[in-house]
Amino acid sequence: MRKLLLCVLLSLFTGSLLAQDIRIEKTRTSPVETKFASNGRIRMDLCSAGIDVIGREDDMLRVDADPTRGNTKVGIRVFGDRAEVRVRDCPNGNYRVTIEVPKSSALYVRMFAGELNVRDVIGDKDVVLHFGELNIDMGKPEDYRHIEASVNSGDLEAGLFNVSKGGLFRSFDHTGPGKYRVHAHVGAGQLDLR
Repeated sequence: MRKLLLCVLLSLFTGSLLAQDIRIEKTRTSPVETKFASNGRIRMDLCSAGIDVIGREDDMLRVDADPTRGNTKVGIRVFGDRAEVRVRDCPNGNYRVTIEVPKSSALYVRMFAGELNVRDVIGDKDVVLHFGELNIDMGKPEDYRHIEASVNSGDLEAGLFNVSKGGLFRSFDHTGPGKYRVHAHVGAGQLDLR
């Protein structure tokens, strides 16, 4: 009985060591980075700014923002194959932030206003921008199982699928042979699936 109890406690202790969280909170520091394995899920809550989310070949999660302007706060939390990125308190006036993620990642991104560009990321994408311009580089159309894109007011472009719409409450749905899903929405502004 003691051996069984010892084995259970040892396995729980070992499992807790493997699943420990990484938490980073920085203000006016750049870059903020940590290791994060490919094929994970990344949830982002972003301030209003010009933001580029870029897929990279290495297993790093990196946020680069100008530390000399304002008091931008960057938080990264990694737990297993999931990560959360928060960028807060961005200053006004053409402020740019670059977020680098592993190339193979699933993204869930929410941003209030600004310009959001997503490129070189392979995986599911769920991206919502309330006001502004959202550009997503899609890569190969055959990689996607389902694409759902919409704007409440503005322009919707999906050149790979011969879609160009403008006005109120415009949407586009596509079903294909691939394995990835895309949900993209802009409240007011422009959505471009490239």
